[in-house]
Amino acid sequence: MNISQAAQACGLPNKTIRYYEEIGLVVPRRQEGNDYRIYTLGDVAQLRFLQRARAVGFSLDECRELLALYANPQRRCGQVKALVSEKIIQVDQQLIALHAMRDTLVDMANECAGDDTSDCAIINHLAVAESPQLKRPSSMAFTLVDAPVNRLPGDAS
Repeated sequence: MNISQAAQACGLPNKTIRYYEEIGLVVPRRQEGNDYRIYTLGDVAQLRFLQRARAVGFSLDECRELLALYANPQRRCGQVKALVSEKIIQVDQQLIALHAMRDTLVDMANECAGDDTSDCAIINHLAVAESPQLKRPSSMAFTLVDAPVNRLPGDAS
């Protein structure tokens, strides 16, 4: 099948499939003479696998590792579970960071009068490194993710 048919079969945009090919996650055959991509049912199965892995938050590098395990009949279930366990730890860390971020936003919103004056507590809070009105040294001392987030055009994850 061609890329449009493969895209329809797996639910990913053509652009995402081309990107996955560019980075070597999927390698379709090429038709002799015109170099068109030819996607097999196996390629479509890999694309669906990638789509589901990305939907639950796996990075492209993690997906590469998962694909290798998927293709390896000698894989061990423990290897796969270890990857998922690592992802759970990352998600838990993200949730902690998101709760801290939410608390900071709530604090800033509560400090703001929200009226027509030009003196805005939110702007003032964001403009200083230390926030004297809060008990903690810096209410924004957090990062969301240590690992880079890989977003693709048309990727819902």
